[in-house]
Amino acid sequence: MSPQRGPNLPYKLVAGVTPVRSKWLVASAKMAGSTFAPEDPRVYDTFREVVDMRPPFASIVVNAPIGFREDNAKGPRRCDFEARVLLDKRGRFLRKTPTRETLQRGYALPEDRLDAITLMLMPSFVEVFNEMSAYRQRVVYEGTPELSFYQLNAEKPLLYSKHSIEGREERWSLLIKRINGIERVLDAQLKGVSTEHLTDAAMLLVTARRVLAHAAKRIPVHPEWDSEGLRMELVY
Repeated sequence: MSPQRGPNLPYKLVAGVTPVRSKWLVASAKMAGSTFAPEDPRVYDTFREVVDMRPPFASIVVNAPIGFREDNAKGPRRCDFEARVLLDKRGRFLRKTPTRETLQRGYALPEDRLDAITLMLMPSFVEVFNEMSAYRQRVVYEGTPELSFYQLNAEKPLLYSKHSIEGREERWSLLIKRINGIERVLDAQLKGVSTEHLTDAAMLLVTARRVLAHAAKRIPVHPEWDSEGLRMELVY
């Protein structure tokens, strides 16, 4: 992976990004050599603001689909299928990816068989769909917190739902133990942003660090490409 380099600064910026209602939560950090310094998370109104930020992010991992089947005829993307296999029972919490046809339409039909959360997030997914290009994929990567936590947990699926007390403790324990300063993200107080959102963004930020350090893994190892030249892959 070769994330795009920004201006000649003494550090690089990386970001984990997740949709929050109609906005975008961004957890960012400065990277310089082995130094990783998380910053206060911020909420942006649009995904374009995130990708156009100056100085630019050198790597972004976003909790939204990138790379699409044209329609439902060929079934799920291979990356989605392989991620569900890796995550075992927790794989059922990965959402179905809308097709290019659905995103071009801008809304789902009953035959798309999308779950309630995906339907709620459709406007955010359409934003990413409209902004993405093969060029942008030098910087912007698709991730999912479940898969990223799988990596942080010695490649074992987590045990508990992120919506439970046990699930929050499980996730925070992993993050705080492994990532110095991540409490700056986890303890943030932002209007309309839940603990679960902060936890997801923090974990995606860790994956963005792995991308910049050329340590991230991808599913599948050899990605499929969609009709617009976008890779259909997940990084973790």
